[in-house]
Formats: sequence, C-alpha cells, structure tokens
Amino acid sequence: MDPIEAHAARLPAAGERWIPRPYPREVLLSALLDGPAGIVVHPLDNVRDHIRKLLDGDPDKQFGISGLRRFTEKEVLELTAASAGFVPDHDAHTGPVEVDPEFVLSECAAIGERLARACDRGERVILATGHPAGMILLYMETARLLATEGAKIMRPAEGLSWRDGDRHHQWQIRYLGDVAVLTDKASARHTHAPDAMERMLAEAKPDLVFADHGFAGAAIEAGVETVSIADVNDPALIVAKALGRSERLIVMDDNVQPDLYWPCFQAIASGLPV
Repeated sequence: MDPIEAHAARLPAAGERWIPRPYPREVLLSALLDGPAGIVVHPLDNVRDHIRKLLDGDPDKQFGISGLRRFTEKEVLELTAASAGFVPDHDAHTGPVEVDPEFVLSECAAIGERLARACDRGERVILATGHPAGMILLYMETARLLATEGAKIMRPAEGLSWRDGDRHHQWQIRYLGDVAVLTDKASARHTHAPDAMERMLAEAKPDLVFADHGFAGAAIEAGVETVSIADVNDPALIVAKALGRSERLIVMDDNVQPDLYWPCFQAIASGLPV
C-alpha cells in the first residue's frame, strides 16, 4: 500500500465524518493538511498585497470594521503569522504561506468550548458565511449540533432584499439550514461586505455570532461577541482580534471543498457534551 492509500485507509467514511465522535489527534491533523491547512495556503505576494489594501483603507478588505489602519505592513504580517503558525520572512515577497494544523485544531476546540457555554446558557446564536461554496457544511453541521444541545439559533432578516446603486439585481439574505448567506436571488454569493449582517443585527440581538468575512466584521463592529474564521490573505479579523475586539479566531484556508472541513467540525464538537 502506497503512502496515499495508507493515509486514506485511516480516514473515516465520508458519511461518518460529520457525526461527532472522538478521533485521534494525529488523524485530524493529517486530514487538515489535505484541506484548510494545506502545505501552501496562499502565496506570500497575495498575502502582502491584501495587507497593503487593508492598510490603505480598501472597504473590501475592512469587513466593516473601523480602526484597523494603525499597524504597519510588517506588524500585520507578524500578527497573521502568529495566528496561523508560520515564521514570517520580512525580506521575502514571494513564496508559500503555510498554516499549522495544530493551530487550527486548538482554536477549533476553543471555539467549541465557547459554543458549549452558549448551549448551556440557551444563548441566541447567529451563524453566517461569506464563503458559501467552501465552509457552508461546517457551519450547517455546527448549527445543527448547537440546536440539539440547547442553543437558540436565530434567522433574522430572512428573505430581506435590497438594491445597491444601479445594480440590475437585488441582494437577499437567505438561510441554508440555519446559516445566513448573501444571494443575488439566484445564487449564493462570496462576499466581504458587512451589509447583510448589519441588516440582520438591526432586527435581532444575538448573544453570540459565529461567522466570517463581513458577517463577522459587522458583528464585531456592533460590539456583539463573535467567534470567527479568517484566511491568511484576509487579515481584518486578525487585526481586530489583536486590538482586543474579539477573542477566538480560526485562521485557515476558507475556501476548500466543503467536506474537507470535517476535522474542524470534529474539533469543535469535542468541546460540546454530545
């Protein structure tokens, strides 16, 4: 049996991966390397370019969060490296940027512990993603688990529509399972914008938000406790955490095949008394 076959033989069947159960840490770590903590998550030039855009005030990189421009490019790269587990080379401008699976697994477990408290307290929780083609399964299965264990999953502004400027279509908030996504009334859309969450929070007052991109940014800006997911080339949430505006943050590739996030789900579920 070659190494790839040997690795595959150790993994659970696809249907079983989303059923909460204990897994050896090494199995989860190995599986993460096949997905959101791959050997090369993004090239360094891409990461540096997005850092510069954030510091230049590009709204697409701000995620609706104010006060993120007080750092230098070097400092933001160091914050990103500290959150993802790589050593920054400040003299390099090209090359790979990696994510340490140990960091991903530990932070998922920590978020699981916070979500367990939400279940114990019967807290009101919103889940949302700006990357529906990647992380939707992770959020949907987490929402299902939270609802089973006692959290109150909220679906504010469901079906709410609006139009931006002269766009030919409307935007609309829809829920896949219990997870909010932005749509153009035809397809779920990748988005960094905070608009949808701002509208959701105008209707509801959650105790906790679990989200990414502008969904997380708008919640942080509004002062709602937020646990979130960020990619290494989208540092807004990383900087917000460094400023003390959020506490728990998973840094990993946020757009791989949906089923590859199952180790993250299992680590999150390990914090809940299922």
